[in-house]
Amino acid sequence: MKCIVAMMQHETNTFSPLPTPLAAFGSGVGLKLPPAGEQAIGIYGAADFAFAGMLAVARAAGADCVVPVTAYAEPGGKVADDAFDYICDQICDAVRQGCDAVLLDLHGAMVTQSFDDGEGELLRRIREISPGLPIAVALDFHTNLTAAMVDNCNVIDGYRTYPHIDMYATGERAAQSLFHCLDHGIATRMSWQALPMMTHMIKQTPLRQPMKDIMDLAIEAVDNTAILNASVFGGFPLTDIPHVSLSVLAVEPTENFLGRGLVKQLCAMAWKRRHDFIFESEPMVDSIKTAKQFETYPVVIADHGDNCGAGGNADDLSVLDEMLRQGLSSIIAGPFWDRQAVEQMIACGEGNEITLTIGGNTSVPSIGQVGHGLSCTGTVRKITDGRFIISGPMQTGLEVCLGRTAILDIGAAQIVLSEERWEPYDPGCFTHAGLDPEGCRYILVKSRQHFRAGFEPIASHIVLAAGPGVCSSDYAQFDFKRLVKPMFPLDLEMTLEDQQPVS
Repeated sequence: MKCIVAMMQHETNTFSPLPTPLAAFGSGVGLKLPPAGEQAIGIYGAADFAFAGMLAVARAAGADCVVPVTAYAEPGGKVADDAFDYICDQICDAVRQGCDAVLLDLHGAMVTQSFDDGEGELLRRIREISPGLPIAVALDFHTNLTAAMVDNCNVIDGYRTYPHIDMYATGERAAQSLFHCLDHGIATRMSWQALPMMTHMIKQTPLRQPMKDIMDLAIEAVDNTAILNASVFGGFPLTDIPHVSLSVLAVEPTENFLGRGLVKQLCAMAWKRRHDFIFESEPMVDSIKTAKQFETYPVVIADHGDNCGAGGNADDLSVLDEMLRQGLSSIIAGPFWDRQAVEQMIACGEGNEITLTIGGNTSVPSIGQVGHGLSCTGTVRKITDGRFIISGPMQTGLEVCLGRTAILDIGAAQIVLSEERWEPYDPGCFTHAGLDPEGCRYILVKSRQHFRAGFEPIASHIVLAAGPGVCSSDYAQFDFKRLVKPMFPLDLEMTLEDQQPVS
């Protein structure tokens, strides 16, 4: 059997001012282009990615695996058309050369300059080349599910965790289902429903209610019935497109009829709890006051408004500025995205004093945000190449490349500045530069939920800080024009009649 295994990952925040060119799909691992073939397998093949899980299952089945591309970019603004076409062409050209199955590690919330649904468009192009080709897809928990995705593949499975610590396992599940169906001549049916809900991402995690027992029931159905796969997608709300949703999907053999009922049951639970998915942010100043009151350390402060893991700039210094204003010290903070500052610090040299402004280089016109930097004097404590291997439970084994990275010591804080944006869900972003997160009082990271994967085990306390940014939980800041209305919670008085029926 010849099997194509590929990855195309991007979560698109349409309010972000940051473009996503082709180079972004390789820069996170230190490349100018997204890797392919043996290079891709060397980078992603042993890491905690759905791609790796799919590859392992295909190889165990004796398949000859072709890897045309593995494209992964940090969340940001819309994907450039030429970047999208390049990635699609690598996959589609491989399909044209002939294969027996396709395994795809996709995100589910990609928006390009021309397409609201990047994943659906890729799958449509593959189906156009080979209409009967068996296709299995692994999707992120933050998928905004569409008919184009469902109609153009045979199996879909989504992450069950947030932080996403089951990416590899999701790839395994999707691939195993497809190979099981191929081995036994089973055709599949997918039932799904999309609810008009923009859940707040801080309230989505299956680790806690209101999502926990919804996800638990989906998993139980897979474990105890003929349903092959069942996925609950929290959705990605920070995008102005017509198919934002919380959705549920079930995959089963065509002779079974359990999926539709499961989808209806889980959607009814989510809809009944819709108000529980609303997160109310407190003023950032109050959050820092709370952090200051703790007497056991370290205290992790998560700035979730400017989180590059949801498309933020990762260069607004408002939260750090407030921490310093309130007199907090023994701080480790970052990584903040500032290529110019890194360049200046490298020119200054390790051990030397420098005065400069860090951060605040990017404004966000879509929400009227002006970049907030921090003018300071400090010592260039260390310069690194920004490379480290993730040892925590999310994306374990991946070698990250922050680009050139510099540590600025301003006395009260050790500040990590990097050439590339990266959401800090592993302490390696600090320890690779000689910083000790467990030995400080405060750890400031720009993250919403993923930081818990690597930092919750060492935190005495966790404080969420609503810094300004394009990842804000305050939906009133965003000028949504293309959402299908009514939409909860923008329209709080919605009724059950407003729901989309099960497909």
